[in-house]
Amino acid sequence: MNSKNSAILLVEDDPLDVENIRRAFKCLGMENKIYVASNGDIALDMLMGTSLDAPSPVPQIIILDLNLPGKSGLEVLKAIREDASLRACSVFVMTSSQDEKDVLNAYNLNVAGYIVKPLQYGSFTETVATLNSFWELIELPN
Repeated sequence: MNSKNSAILLVEDDPLDVENIRRAFKCLGMENKIYVASNGDIALDMLMGTSLDAPSPVPQIIILDLNLPGKSGLEVLKAIREDASLRACSVFVMTSSQDEKDVLNAYNLNVAGYIVKPLQYGSFTETVATLNSFWELIELPN
């Protein structure tokens, strides 16, 4: 699967961060379809196909905040890794948490990367550009 055009699930409860990420994608000319889940429960429903707006096919790239209402990002990540049909998804944590325990827990659950959220729009664009470069290099499973 060509990751460059893969759909992305953005699990983020802050509307400003969602908008900044969307603008960064647009600014960089990235045409990936972005699905948004505003909490961990919605994200899992979308990924497992149990919600009415579940994407098809399931996004193989997930950008996940850790500080979410309901199920935390780490709980979502654990559920993804325990589900055989989701296990191969590339999950990037993008969060405000710099807590070493969160970083370690995320990597122990095989995240592709742990990114501390930038605070300014320009930083979002730089971060998304770096992710885009990575996605252009990798091959995702079908």
